Amino acid sequence: MNLPFDSRILKFVLAAGSIAYSVQLFISGYTGSGVGMVLLGLLFGLTAMRSIRMIVVAFRIQQQKLDKARQVLAGINPRHLWPGNRGQYWFLQGNLLLESSLTEAEKAFRTALDVGLKRDEEKAAVMLNLAAIQSSKRRTKEAKALIVQAKRLDKKGMLKADIKTIEQAIKNPQQVVRRR
Repeated sequence: MNLPFDSRILKFVLAAGSIAYSVQLFISGYTGSGVGMVLLGLLFGLTAMRSIRMIVVAFRIQQQKLDKARQVLAGINPRHLWPGNRGQYWFLQGNLLLESSLTEAEKAFRTALDVGLKRDEEKAAVMLNLAAIQSSKRRTKEAKALIVQAKRLDKKGMLKADIKTIEQAIKNPQQVVRRR
């Protein structure tokens, strides 16, 4: 669903309207309805801050329903996302492009880094995917440099096994590894 305007504005207007109506309900003595309207206003506010469709795409990728994830992601205009969510959009786009085109996936991952990602773990995952792409293109120097950056960014050790897999792929160039 492509809307011709930025839907975040509508969500904020609905959130503000429901909060204002809840104040009127509290003043009138309808506290139960007022609490319900406050919850509805919070729901509108949260959906304005976070793109629900991005969450759906990530969930579809986890379920390995890539066609449905591509379909939902195609309906998202990255210009209508908050700047913090644009990096995540390009990261998801890169993950979906890994199966079809490595060069397009590389562009998407680099755009995600340029736009910016919120957490270091996300940056490490992008670096690891870029290392896998560089490894499959036989660019071992770049792949090793990306792995070093991924290790530095992976402070919690969530990607240790994946990093070892990519390192083995660099040592054994016959094996092509694509990371998700």
